[in-house]
Amino acid sequence: MINIKNYIWGILMLLTFVVNAQNTLSTDPETIQNTIDYRITQAQYDIDNNNYYPAKKKLETALKLAENIQNKKSIGLIYSKLGKLEYIIEEPEEAIKTLTKAIEVQRFAKDNINIAETYKTLGNVYMTLKDYEQALIYFTASLTLFEQENLDEFAAEVLLNEGKAYMYLKQYRKARERIDKSLALAQRYDLTKIRSSALIYQAKVYYYLNDNDTALKLGNQGLILAESNSFTDVLSHGYLILSELNEKLGNYKLSTQYLKNHIALSETLLELKRKNLSPEKRAKFILDDQTQFQKEKEADLEKLKVDKSLNKLATILSIALITILSLLTLSLYKNNNIRLKTNNMLHKKNGELILAKEKAELASKTKANFLSTVTHELRTPLYAVTGLTNMLLDENPKPDQIQHLKSLKFSGDYLLTFINDILQINKIEANKVDIEYEVFDLKKTIANVISALNNSAEDNNVKIHFEYGNDVPTTFNADQIKISQILINLIGNSIKFTKDGDIWVRVKKLKIKDNIYTLKFEIEDNGIGITEEKQKHMFESFSQGSIQINRKYGGTGLGLSIVKGLIDILNGKINLKSELNKGTTFFFEIPLKHTNDEVVVEDRKNYFKDVSDLELSNIKILVVEDNKINQMITKKILTKMKLMCDVVDNGEEAVDLVKNNHYDVVLMDIHMPGISGIEATKIIRTFDRELNIFALTAVTIEDKMHEFEEAGFDDIISKPFKQDEFEKKLYSAVIGNKQKMS
Repeated sequence: MINIKNYIWGILMLLTFVVNAQNTLSTDPETIQNTIDYRITQAQYDIDNNNYYPAKKKLETALKLAENIQNKKSIGLIYSKLGKLEYIIEEPEEAIKTLTKAIEVQRFAKDNINIAETYKTLGNVYMTLKDYEQALIYFTASLTLFEQENLDEFAAEVLLNEGKAYMYLKQYRKARERIDKSLALAQRYDLTKIRSSALIYQAKVYYYLNDNDTALKLGNQGLILAESNSFTDVLSHGYLILSELNEKLGNYKLSTQYLKNHIALSETLLELKRKNLSPEKRAKFILDDQTQFQKEKEADLEKLKVDKSLNKLATILSIALITILSLLTLSLYKNNNIRLKTNNMLHKKNGELILAKEKAELASKTKANFLSTVTHELRTPLYAVTGLTNMLLDENPKPDQIQHLKSLKFSGDYLLTFINDILQINKIEANKVDIEYEVFDLKKTIANVISALNNSAEDNNVKIHFEYGNDVPTTFNADQIKISQILINLIGNSIKFTKDGDIWVRVKKLKIKDNIYTLKFEIEDNGIGITEEKQKHMFESFSQGSIQINRKYGGTGLGLSIVKGLIDILNGKINLKSELNKGTTFFFEIPLKHTNDEVVVEDRKNYFKDVSDLELSNIKILVVEDNKINQMITKKILTKMKLMCDVVDNGEEAVDLVKNNHYDVVLMDIHMPGISGIEATKIIRTFDRELNIFALTAVTIEDKMHEFEEAGFDDIISKPFKQDEFEKKLYSAVIGNKQKMS
């Protein structure tokens, strides 16, 4: 005989095993994701078959699972479908809230396709609220994203919805244009339902444009298409439109028949919707139907009369109670309605802010692309201007030509400075400037800046005085380049606006905490000064004292804006005080970390000067450049360095030459006819990983730098380049590597 106790124990163990197995499966992300996808598919099937309540339950279950595994894409998709469901069951306020949540999550997940779908649904919601202007904003946003993703078949419905909105706004020509586009796409992608609906709405548009013949023709086409495919919702609206149109044309019998068809179909659709709504929504329909409500109450009263235990007083109390509850319900309904309207307004504004943010991001991206293109186009001819000028100055020009060449060089350098200033401002505004720490001697750095600017000061008969506080250490670990930029701009500014005067550069210690020194820098001059009104705007881009000052002293008006941006990056602050005709003092404070580490001084080298001609003759360089003038300049610079080079003007030839010849360095331009320099480098890297390839390019926007790295460039030389920097990089690539190997 089987031991009952052992049998029960065995069953319990088996159940425990099954439960544990289920729990193990349920925690597996892939299994959970499969369940989520299955629930979403089931819910969509229920929605398509008008089973709204079960669909909502399935989506809510899927949402909890998606939140557990933090799948943002699924969360956004579920919110979008829930919002669409709320739109279908006529809960527009709830739909707006849910769809706004969907957009927030989808934007985080960068799910552009589903964001476009959500925007489309939001537009439909605002259509039901008769806010057609707001609906058009979302339809336009949806259409833009669909077009970006090349999903024209999805754009067909959005264009149809835009056409409806314009029709309701009585902008019939715009409506006709949108619906025509929708029809074309529906025809191309065989979207029968959208096509039938578009034909019917286009009929209505032509009806409003008083083109009755076209309207009747389009309406009949749409109706035949809807009838043959049993599109009941399209049919219902089509019957109504054709009823109105035939009435206008005097076909009263046909008009009446279409109207009857519309009413019958509308009642069927309404009954179907009521049947499939959630219990709460169904209760609302019953409360809205006063006749039904009254019948139910009368039935209740009849039952009360039958019950002998209840008397007239109980009936009165019941009626009183119902009245009180009705009043309370009405009050709650009004309060809830006010709350929903407020929430709706907030969500609407939130949606507008999201769209505004997207527009701002697009504008910023457009601006960056514009700057990249413009600076490239300017730098390319500047390379020729500065290169040719330096060559002519080195080739013993006639005495009466020297001044002209120097003026040309000055103009080229000025234009290059202006371009660099614009790029610097763009980088600061885009928060793309990083702090680059290095150990350096602050006192020596400031002295070097003053020394570099001393010639300009002497030209204006200005003497620069340098005062460095005795309690201020000299060695710091900070961003030396940015500090130098700040000082060059401020001291250079003082020199420009001071004649026959003095400038004082002072460094003082304000406080110290945890080895962080807060230093105060002062740049004081006794120049022309600044009016109080102009002082308020001195740190804005392109701001100068006046038009007269700009014409007299020159400058881009970007220097102080750059200074302010750099000081903000260094966590400092800047201010000024000035008096007209007496002088100006700029003072800024920045925190700097003191260090006892030794300052590493890089030895300056005469690159290629001490290299033998035999060694140089073995070095081969390939110049890839499509601009003939730039080819000549680069070749001449290399020839002066005693380096031999081959020149080609396109990427295809460059790849062939590298395959069949040995080169030590390739100087690769980026923008060329045929394949670009980036594509050519990628191809070369498939068969040669060791070759030194430099991007010799006018592109300087940092957004492009990752493309250079991915392509396989060893370094980047920006045009127009500094001779020392160019020589140093070439020397390091061709001579330095050989010395290491030997």
